[in-house]
Amino acid sequence: MSQQPPVRSTASSRPRLDASMSLLTNVMDHSLDDGYAEAAARRGETGRSRLPRTVRAKLGLALGLVLVAVVITVGAAEARISAPTLAKERGELIDRIETGNSNADKLARNVDKLRGEVGEKQRQALEKDGGAKADLVALLAGANEVTGPGVKLVVDDAKDATGSGGGPRESADFSDTGRVRDHDMQRVVNGLWESGAEAVSINGQRLTALSAIRAAGDAILVDNKPLAPPYTVLAVGDGQRLSTAFQNSADGQYLHVLQQNYDIRTSISVQDSLRLPAAPSLIVRTAEPIAGGPGKGDADTGKGTS
Repeated sequence: MSQQPPVRSTASSRPRLDASMSLLTNVMDHSLDDGYAEAAARRGETGRSRLPRTVRAKLGLALGLVLVAVVITVGAAEARISAPTLAKERGELIDRIETGNSNADKLARNVDKLRGEVGEKQRQALEKDGGAKADLVALLAGANEVTGPGVKLVVDDAKDATGSGGGPRESADFSDTGRVRDHDMQRVVNGLWESGAEAVSINGQRLTALSAIRAAGDAILVDNKPLAPPYTVLAVGDGQRLSTAFQNSADGQYLHVLQQNYDIRTSISVQDSLRLPAAPSLIVRTAEPIAGGPGKGDADTGKGTS
């Protein structure tokens, strides 16, 4: 029996040329991951019923602006409602301040009037019991205004003066700060008294036997009232003689040393006419009439005034 040759299949297809590049082919055919594709498909389906994000953001911004406008409008309305009340309270406060100032001015005028009346009665009493000594007592006590010739002494800090921060000078030595101190002014005033001054004032503040020149930090106080440089000292007396006597005195030399060594500025001039005010708030603490009454002023039995 003869054998038939094997039958070869002629229907088999030829293999693909890119069969060996299946990975690259898969990447090219499926460039988008399946999960991303599904998410894009879902977003496409729901995108028809939702607004785009840009429009939604614009609507949110508009809503925020509306809320801000509402808040501002409400605040403005409340401010407008409360404005009359605030204005009324402010007006009442201003009225109270003006009324208080007016009352203070009236009281000050009344005090000045009463002080003048008391001073006049004191003057009359001194004239009655003291005779010719009344004017001298009033002059020494600073009870009356004084006019006449004298000297004008101006004392000022050095141009480059700096505060020491430790208050007045604490030793007998000079300080190199260039600041005028309280004991400097004490020596100046005492020197003027010793040189023959009949009345003295500093920056318009009349000095009496009860006056005190002190310091508070870098400020100089006269009767507890602060004074600012330059310090203008007026002294009533024989102008030329008073000026010469003061400059030749130990206190005048002290002031000269301050000027030469520490640049403290000073100037002195003779004046034909000066006016010194009366001492403020002068109080007579003790007053005893001369024994024997008026006309017997020679018998001095210890009358004292202050």
